[in-house]
Amino acid sequence: MEENTIALVQASFKKLVPVADQVGAAFYARLFETYPAVRPMFAEDIGPQSKKLVQMLALVVNGLDRLDTILPAVQQLARKHNDYGVVDAHYDAVGDTLLWTLRQGLGDAFTPEVRRAWTDAYGALSGVMIAAAKEDALP
Repeated sequence: MEENTIALVQASFKKLVPVADQVGAAFYARLFETYPAVRPMFAEDIGPQSKKLVQMLALVVNGLDRLDTILPAVQQLARKHNDYGVVDAHYDAVGDTLLWTLRQGLGDAFTPEVRRAWTDAYGALSGVMIAAAKEDALP
């Protein structure tokens, strides 16, 4: 991953830290509105899941410049998602929802360059997750 991509993702994420609870809540509200078929995969009370999302985002974003330190956690998360019935298309839904949430949270700071950086970072990491999930699903 390019240094500029990492820097843009990390700098933009820092702007969201003060409103992290709202970011998580907005993400899941949008996910369920846009992709209602995924709602049954989650508990009724989405609050704890919102916190987990923001914590995982922080872990990943802060570790982008040291991928070797975060890849095991990302791969383990993918394997865990297999148990919930997550399929490849769900990663696209999450990516779309993440970009929407970032746009809402960052406002004018969500520039085309920031969008591209997040798209690249999410694409790389979701690719790792999909590969880990498929490997885990093998007999």
